[in-house]
Amino acid sequence: MTHERLDHRFVESFPERLQEGILYISTEYASMTHLCACGCGSEVVTPLSPLDWRFMFDGQTISVHPSIGSWSLPCRSHYIIRHNQIHWAEDWSDEQIAAGRTNDLAAKRGPVNSPASRTPDVAEVEQPRDSKPLGFFGRVKKWIFR
Repeated sequence: MTHERLDHRFVESFPERLQEGILYISTEYASMTHLCACGCGSEVVTPLSPLDWRFMFDGQTISVHPSIGSWSLPCRSHYIIRHNQIHWAEDWSDEQIAAGRTNDLAAKRGPVNSPASRTPDVAEVEQPRDSKPLGFFGRVKKWIFR
């Protein structure tokens, strides 16, 4: 059964048996886990770090960045978790997966302050894709208040 949302639970350590539809978050061990949103039953573990995944908690919901790409699982699910909702993303080709893994490895080997390893601002993560580009004054305002 494909899921449209994941509820979240903050835990010290992960339970032996995961429940479907729950995203478990352990800040103690800097990682998250859940059963794949496609319903295949595979466990998906995502480490938390500036070079891996990050989550935002707004007091009620969780958003995860970047997307979850389960490329090593048979289902090859790809989705985004935003405000506890599952947003299905496009399938990636084998070439895209290889390029993504290469980029991730390069970012992890590079300097900590490189643009590839920088944690984006909340506005960068949450900005809708269909938003209008900033005009001159918007860019100046963004530069002043960064």
